[in-house]
Amino acid sequence: MPARVSRLGLIRRTPDPRMDHMDQSPEQITLGDVTVSRVKEFYGSSEMSAGQFFPDGPDGSWDEHRDWLAPDFWNPETDECHTAIQSWLLRSEGRTILVDTGVGNHKDRPYAPVWNRLDTNYLDNLAAAGVRPEDVDIVVNTHLHIDHVGWNTRLDGRIWVPTFPNATYLMTRRDFEFWNPANENTTVFGRGNQNVFEDSVTPVHQAGLTRLWEGTYRIDRNLRLDLAPGHTPGSSVLTLESGGDQALFVGDLVHTALQIAEPGTNSCFCEDPAESRATRHRLLGRAAESNALVFPAHFAGQGAVRVARSGSKFAIKQWAGFSRIS
Repeated sequence: MPARVSRLGLIRRTPDPRMDHMDQSPEQITLGDVTVSRVKEFYGSSEMSAGQFFPDGPDGSWDEHRDWLAPDFWNPETDECHTAIQSWLLRSEGRTILVDTGVGNHKDRPYAPVWNRLDTNYLDNLAAAGVRPEDVDIVVNTHLHIDHVGWNTRLDGRIWVPTFPNATYLMTRRDFEFWNPANENTTVFGRGNQNVFEDSVTPVHQAGLTRLWEGTYRIDRNLRLDLAPGHTPGSSVLTLESGGDQALFVGDLVHTALQIAEPGTNSCFCEDPAESRATRHRLLGRAAESNALVFPAHFAGQGAVRVARSGSKFAIKQWAGFSRIS
């Protein structure tokens, strides 16, 4: 792909959403007794404009914050939002924990063509972090959308089997019941999540690997899961507290960096807009007060961020120590 020089003087490749699989050695940061690595699957255009993806964003807000939204999160020339699909790999108390599992390979996604039948090097990137599928002890699905559960399973011949055969897959009971097609729930996603439950949730559940939790779930002394509904009925947040360090793994409650400066902005995929806004305000407030790193699922750039209060909104305080990806 052609190279170009960004406004920041960094050599950058023009993103290609089908080919840029980010096959480079993973980085790692340490928070207390926990290490966190980024395992990349995809970086590129979401193939949605800012107005489509975030329809209730304040008029002019993308241009107002252009200096730090472009090019990592938004392409002003095309008005397309950029997204990263990645997992957060944690090592805590001797266990290997994978937070969200991306889109997956070979999945039939007729109503989400950007994710249809991908063929990425995700497992190679996981191996570069020193982890084989059988080494994973826990998989956390923060919610059960198409781009958070895909690598729960892999294709073995013509059968979907658990990718991480020795893992316990943690899912909220609320999301499990909401997305189960047998319950025929109506969703703002329409048919966008078609086939996802059948090929990425049911196989691990039938294998006896799921644990459906409610309210709060303690993984170990360092890690706790709590419900954080709004984006989906069972969206969750993983809190890390160790050695004086704190972090919040917030899934899609913060989907793009604009939502830090404009926390009232929802994505078009939020099932309960009012609840989503309230949860986002609450979690960003917690992060600001505790100086916690916020790890969204889809941030490119440096992946995670510390925030500070700015009146009734928030501001970027400091980016995480990962190298900048865009």
